[in-house]
Amino acid sequence: MGNLMKNYDMKAYEKKIKHEMDEGRYQHTMGVMFMCSALAMRYEFDIQKAQLAGLLHDCAKCIPNGKKLKLCEKHNIQMTEIERRNPFLLHAKLGAFLAMHKYGITDKEVISAILNHTTGKPNMSLLDKIVYIADYIEPRRNKADNLAEVRKLAFMDIDQALYRILSDTLEYLGGKSGEIDEMTLKAYQYYREKLEQQKV
Repeated sequence: MGNLMKNYDMKAYEKKIKHEMDEGRYQHTMGVMFMCSALAMRYEFDIQKAQLAGLLHDCAKCIPNGKKLKLCEKHNIQMTEIERRNPFLLHAKLGAFLAMHKYGITDKEVISAILNHTTGKPNMSLLDKIVYIADYIEPRRNKADNLAEVRKLAFMDIDQALYRILSDTLEYLGGKSGEIDEMTLKAYQYYREKLEQQKV
């Protein structure tokens, strides 16, 4: 379980984030925050910390792509070539930066969960997993294949759910010839090996 964090004023954060987003993104964010709290209850994690990470996970999403690039360059946020070509992918890195510098978040677990919610990474923390999965399964999501199955799995075995999302994401991106972030591949390989070892 994560360390108990100081009490954050969630209402103030909600008000602030609402001004930064269009209505659809705000509704998605509320759905992710809801799912984060549900998964935190299931896996005995600090509920408020999970809600905070869910609330702020897309705090940079609605910044125009050109401005995302400029802000990352200005603040020396490292970018991969894939991110430079697809600046919408930068919202996780920029979001982690803004969470610290605009919203005053000092909790490293919350920052990590925001940073890794799009690509995943090997050996994710429980909060990393909660936000990554909540982003995929929140109630307004309806496009992904196998969504009902993943939603069920999320409350049965968090690593299996994570692996299934990574697997389905790679299959989807491969099918539409989308560029695949190296970190997503590394995360997929890590959890595939981890789950295979558990079977032995």
